Amino acid sequence: MANGKTALITGAGSGIGAETAALLVARGYRVIAAGRRMERLTALAERLGKDCLPVTLDVADAASVKSLPDRLPKDWGPVDVLINSAGHDVGGRVRYDLGAMEDWESTIEVNLIGAMRVTRVFLPSMMEHKRGDIVMVSSLSARRAAPTVAAYTASKFGMHGFAEALRADFKGSALRVTEIQLGPARTEFAEARWRGDKDRAEAFYSSLSGYLQPEDIAQSIVWALEQPPGVTIGEIVVMPTGMAL
Repeated sequence: MANGKTALITGAGSGIGAETAALLVARGYRVIAAGRRMERLTALAERLGKDCLPVTLDVADAASVKSLPDRLPKDWGPVDVLINSAGHDVGGRVRYDLGAMEDWESTIEVNLIGAMRVTRVFLPSMMEHKRGDIVMVSSLSARRAAPTVAAYTASKFGMHGFAEALRADFKGSALRVTEIQLGPARTEFAEARWRGDKDRAEAFYSSLSGYLQPEDIAQSIVWALEQPPGVTIGEIVVMPTGMAL
């Protein structure tokens, strides 16, 4: 069932990244599952089998990103699909002046600069092979500002602009850039935001009228990738049914 394509997913150790990896392997892709927590990635690879390769990657570390292609087995290239799924909002849900600048800097570093770093590393190979898909896992925060998420919003507005600029740069090529703008999703995201406070994360999800599951976003990603080569799905807005923009 192999389709001959290799996908690299950042933030693959849990949540959206892990669910996307599972769905792509089931569709015949080979998946490079990249992230900081090797134990999570190894467990994922054991579950998915030989078509999932776990690799350590910290998108906030320029050296880690730059060395990644050389750390991959030669028979695991080239990368046809890059899914920038790594992201966080640690320290978020607080008014901007009351939060720590170190948290805001980390949010920008991981969510935006990290995606730019990984894209820069793999984009030349995509151009050399005259094909490629880049998926940005973004947020409804890329469309509108809301209180208490200033740094996160800035990172996602930046990701939106980056996606649009890539399409402009590579107009006329076979590169496809898709941005997934998602609403609230039940992952480890909220728990990480509050530094492991499970009760606070649970209270947050309980306060919502609805939320997505990681597999919901994974299905949207795969749907965009499986469109005909001449079709680019530029943006997908994925939100719980009944939620208003």
